[in-house]
Amino acid sequence: MTRVASAFTSGFDADIVRAWIQDDPDPTTRAELSELLETALAESGDAASEALGELTDRFQGLLEFGTAGLRGEIAAGPHRMNRAVVIRAAAGLSAFLAEHTPDGEPFTVVIGCDARYGSADFARDTAAVITAAGGRALLLPAKLPTPVLAFAVQHLQADAGVMVTASHNPPRDNGYKVYLGLRPLTALDADTAAHGAGAQIVPPADALIAERIADVESVAAVTRAESGWESLGSEVVAAYLDSVARMGALADPRGALRIVTTALHGVGAATLARALETAGFADVRPVESQRDPDPDFPTVAFPNPEESGALDEAIALADDVQADLILANDPDADRMSAAVPAPDGSGWYQLSGDEVGLLLGEAVAQALATGGTAAEAVAGDAAAAGSEAGAGSKADASSQVGDSTAGPSAASAGPVFASSIVSSRALGALAARHGVAHTPTLTGFKWISRVPGIVYGYEEALGYCVAPASVRDKDGISAAVLFASFASRLRAAGRTLPDELARIRAVDGVFRTQPLTFRLEDTSLIARAMATLRAHPPQELGGSPVTRVADMAEGYGGLAPTDGIVLLTEAGDRVIVRPSGTEPKLKCYLEAVETVDGSGPADESGAADQSGASGESVAASESEAVAGEARTATGDADPQTLVGPAWDAAGARLAAITADLRAFFRL
Repeated sequence: MTRVASAFTSGFDADIVRAWIQDDPDPTTRAELSELLETALAESGDAASEALGELTDRFQGLLEFGTAGLRGEIAAGPHRMNRAVVIRAAAGLSAFLAEHTPDGEPFTVVIGCDARYGSADFARDTAAVITAAGGRALLLPAKLPTPVLAFAVQHLQADAGVMVTASHNPPRDNGYKVYLGLRPLTALDADTAAHGAGAQIVPPADALIAERIADVESVAAVTRAESGWESLGSEVVAAYLDSVARMGALADPRGALRIVTTALHGVGAATLARALETAGFADVRPVESQRDPDPDFPTVAFPNPEESGALDEAIALADDVQADLILANDPDADRMSAAVPAPDGSGWYQLSGDEVGLLLGEAVAQALATGGTAAEAVAGDAAAAGSEAGAGSKADASSQVGDSTAGPSAASAGPVFASSIVSSRALGALAARHGVAHTPTLTGFKWISRVPGIVYGYEEALGYCVAPASVRDKDGISAAVLFASFASRLRAAGRTLPDELARIRAVDGVFRTQPLTFRLEDTSLIARAMATLRAHPPQELGGSPVTRVADMAEGYGGLAPTDGIVLLTEAGDRVIVRPSGTEPKLKCYLEAVETVDGSGPADESGAADQSGASGESVAASESEAVAGEARTATGDADPQTLVGPAWDAAGARLAAITADLRAFFRL
């Protein structure tokens, strides 16, 4: 048959459509395309025109395989997510793995899926192709969160992992994420393999797999086994939960919490419930209407906890039961959002991704300084190095207020924090105060998780990696358990999560962030906006002159080239503009920075003095240390009151910057 990988890039060719229909193994998508083709070949009319446009879009080439694997709308045709496209992808992946594993040894692939439309079929097709290609295919025992798949790749020492999911995309979408294990990575680059084992693919692996996918002549030429793959038992889930439960070592039983959870109709409800229970949280109330997996996500406009209204049902339940904390996962549970009672009593406050990221960073830093079980829970083998680093001299935090873009660095002698370049610079200031190295990276956990020595990483889009020794990816389950544990510890010390945020800001300064997103269905407008920004950048933002414009496509701060523009102002504020990698959006990341009057480095001797505590007194001693550190950092002043003016000033500048950007882009 005619190859589709390079064909039908322009115009309309009915023969290519017919060839694809003949080769499609799925009767449903065959019928869908046949109907479109019949309508398009009609002599005239709006229906014919619409069908022709749809076919032209669906046959612009194969759905692109990149570092995010595949992601697209579920429909028939080469530029959509369907069984024919997935079978080709599985064949290409199998060919790549056969070339990059030792001769004579079968490659092993762990396969998982969520509960979206088509996910189970795509997972089975992948298993059938891998088995027929001589590989060992291991199917997860149920529809499970993405972090369980990422864990299984390392835990089972697999050569690759495939997760069928579109994460928090709309119901019409699905996707195909690929992780690589140690053996194929070693074949590609032995020097860096250990830092990426179990993580999502990065170049050159994505291009090599894409080449093998393009080599597939037809689906009919791909052999699929009728059986022979293995269905894993519950042991792999139990092992994952055991690793997550260690996060409970940071909790204090005196700080009992009532927690409301929501899975937003995804696959995370049961796993999160078991993880919290195992970690010692007994009072957990799930949002029942969103608990069971449902690919239509009927109670939310978008199944993304970042979107307005996504937590409405969780907030209503939290009000009814007088909860202390709301924890929300996205549908594949690799992201986590949290909401807390507002300090002013006005209801519930949904923490931003940067705020959760900062609090989790503080939790990990305190665990490293404490040592023992708490440090082992978050850092694994790096726990000893963490204790030594925490006891050492502090780095200068002042540089973090400006342009913190050190880029990927060589392995540190101690533990390392990492965050994407579009995330708040506050984590760099916090890390410096604790004597921990910090490395900014490109956007995405495929980069964050590869930082040598990483013990914690996050990105502002609700992604957190709190135990990279177990899961080298963002993990909304383990992040939720650690977050609840830290909240419990603070509560036992008479403090809240907002109190802790205010304390950190009083010490390190206020880094207030705000996203600004322009959704543009015409993707050509995104490219035009980026071109305009490069050619004629604004001279002033938020009333402060722009002092630097950096094109990330030319490399920035030691980072690899990527499509983005960085704007820095005289006031220390920062704006990064970039196209979304998965949706038709132009994304702007705004950050305004303010110092707090009278702030200075906190005296951490209170926490350090507790490092010798052991046995049942550890949790109580740690909570007392938290209370002592808060008093030392802010004196007798209330942290919320102390930080308020700086917070308001930063907010006013963000509002002005937002208005300036809307005017600039005329959107």
